[in-house]
Amino acid sequence: MDTIDALIMGLVQGLSEYLPISSSGHLEICREVLGLKLSGGDALEFTVALHVATVLSTIVVLWREFAGLCTSFFTLKRDENTTYVWKILLSCIPVAIVGLFFKDDVEQFFGDGLTIVGICLLVTAFLLAFAYFYPRRRSNLTLAGSVKEHDITWFDAFVIGCAQAVAVLPGLSRSGSTIATGMILGDRRDRLAQFSFFMVIIPILGEALLDVKKMIESGSTGSEIGWLPMLVGFLAAFIVGCLACKWMINLVKKGKLVWFAIYCAVMGVVCLVW
Repeated sequence: MDTIDALIMGLVQGLSEYLPISSSGHLEICREVLGLKLSGGDALEFTVALHVATVLSTIVVLWREFAGLCTSFFTLKRDENTTYVWKILLSCIPVAIVGLFFKDDVEQFFGDGLTIVGICLLVTAFLLAFAYFYPRRRSNLTLAGSVKEHDITWFDAFVIGCAQAVAVLPGLSRSGSTIATGMILGDRRDRLAQFSFFMVIIPILGEALLDVKKMIESGSTGSEIGWLPMLVGFLAAFIVGCLACKWMINLVKKGKLVWFAIYCAVMGVVCLVW
């Protein structure tokens, strides 16, 4: 992988991490189109590095909210922010279980063609479309003609966390799965995107720390990817991620995710045909 390849993949990651189109799936597509041959471990390592970049962009864009959550939680305040953090921690349990016990199985799906990516993109398309039409159908069935959205409950947080755990597969959008699940549950759209972006911080940073620990123990990078391409990809993902994060929050508030369902469906078919 050269710096141009890393730049392209960093740009794709920064944009697709926040949009409900699957960043891991699009990174697999880029690898296939660019002809990059990486082992499952190397592919996942580079993917994690790019995800760390977008996690940092989340913290930068939502710094005021993030600082408030950290202040309340670490000073043991009994307020809404502390409760919010506990809900985020609850949502991380399913993906932590997957990471601890099924990581090797997940790695097999990376760098192994586009069949799985295509299937998962079609699943993402169905989920986004269902999340768009189901609340409207449910509203038409009520006497009032509308269903009031509510704050994210403890049960909702856990179910959304399960959606995040399943979305470790390439092509199954993490943001799309979590936000769509929250919309189906009737959660407030103006809080869903923020919750979805915050809940991925702990798993991604935890995965990054484990990778660093492995590299230190092995005494080498353990990867075919050089430090310069890794750095270029990281910076590209971070900068584009800052822009995409703000854009996605506005899109979720407006509820206009059905267009991404169409895009994922088209790309899913393209991947299967490829």
